[in-house]
Amino acid sequence: MPLTDTQITEAAEALLNAETQRQQIGLLSLKYPDMTLDDAYAIQVAQMTRQQRSHEVIGWKIGLTSKVMQDALGITTPDSGVLYDFMRYESGAVIAKDRFIQPRIEAEIAFVLKAPLEGEVTREQVIAATDHVTPSLEILDTRIVRKDEASGKTRVIFDTISDNAANAGIVMGKEQHAPQDFDLRWVGAVVKKNGDVVATGLGAGVLDDPVTGLVWLARRMAKYGQRIEAGQVVLSGSFIGPVECPAGTEIEADFGPSGTSR
Repeated sequence: MPLTDTQITEAAEALLNAETQRQQIGLLSLKYPDMTLDDAYAIQVAQMTRQQRSHEVIGWKIGLTSKVMQDALGITTPDSGVLYDFMRYESGAVIAKDRFIQPRIEAEIAFVLKAPLEGEVTREQVIAATDHVTPSLEILDTRIVRKDEASGKTRVIFDTISDNAANAGIVMGKEQHAPQDFDLRWVGAVVKKNGDVVATGLGAGVLDDPVTGLVWLARRMAKYGQRIEAGQVVLSGSFIGPVECPAGTEIEADFGPSGTSR
C-alpha cells in the first residue's frame, strides 16, 4: 500500500531535521515496510519542495551505477538525487569537521549541460546537450542510519533514495573538456587519502559508459514530470567504492590528463 501524503511529509521533515541537527534517523524501510520506489522518490521531492524555498537546484546525481553495488542491494537500477547550491565546494576547499554526519567521497565525471534533456534520449543527444565535462568528487552522507542495531537490518534502496541518494556535496575540478575530447569509458582517477592511494577506477565502471547514466536519468525524471535543465550539473556515477572521510582527512582525485579534484 503506498504511503499517505502525511507519511511522505513526515519522512521528508524528519530527514531535513536530521541534516540540520546532524542526527541520524532510523530506517524508513523498517518504519514503512511496504514502501516502494515511487514512495521514496516522493519523499525526495517533498524535501526538494522545501529546500527550494531558500536554495537553488543546481543539478542531479546518479548513484548505484556499478553492477557490484546493485548486486549488493539486490536491485537492477541506479538511483538519483538532487544537487543544491549549498552543496557545491571549490576544489581545494576546507570543510568544517561538523558539516556532515558520516562523510564519504566518490570520484566521478561531472557533466555540465548547455541544453535540457528530457524523456527518451540517445547517447548522441546527451553529448550534443553537454557543454563540458569536469573531474569531480561527490561527498556522501547518511541522514538515515546505515544499520538498525536492534534488528540488524541495513539500508536498502528505498532508504537511500529517500535520503537524497546519500548526496551531500560536490567538488568540481577547474578543468573543463568537451565530451568528445576523451573516450569517457577510459577516463579514470587515482584517489589518495592523506597521501596514500586508496582507490582507482575507470569511467567504464559506470554502466559501461558514463553517458549511459544521463540517458537513464532523463528517462527516470520524465516519469516524475521532471527534466535536466540547461546549466545544471549531473554527477554521472562513481567508478570507485565510497571512501570514509573522518575529520582531518585530505582527499585528492588525480584524473590524469582530465585534471584533478581535491
